[in-house]
Amino acid sequence: MSLKIRLARAGAKKRPYYHIVVADSRSPRDGRFIERLGSYNPMLPAEHDDRVKLHAERITHWLGQGALPTERVARFMGKAGLAPAPATREQPKKSAPRKKAQERAKAAAGA
Repeated sequence: MSLKIRLARAGAKKRPYYHIVVADSRSPRDGRFIERLGSYNPMLPAEHDDRVKLHAERITHWLGQGALPTERVARFMGKAGLAPAPATREQPKKSAPRKKAQERAKAAAGA
């Protein structure tokens, strides 16, 4: 059985709230899980203490059992110091402002 530490969505429409759970990788996102390991509330500001709550001792237990965290949960665990932080990927060049927008920004900064 392949175990994952992942997010399970809760909360109302347009008001997301996530539980951090350990579940079989084959079960649906919001379906059956083995244990709840914490919570994530993206509606709170990034510096708020209650944005991410983790039960450290249970997470280390499940990591020892072979559970693999998803990318987002691995970031949370890296910030909390429970696991090494995953490498951040480069932002795509397509998302950078185009030439005219860069010129407008330079003109606005110079003016």
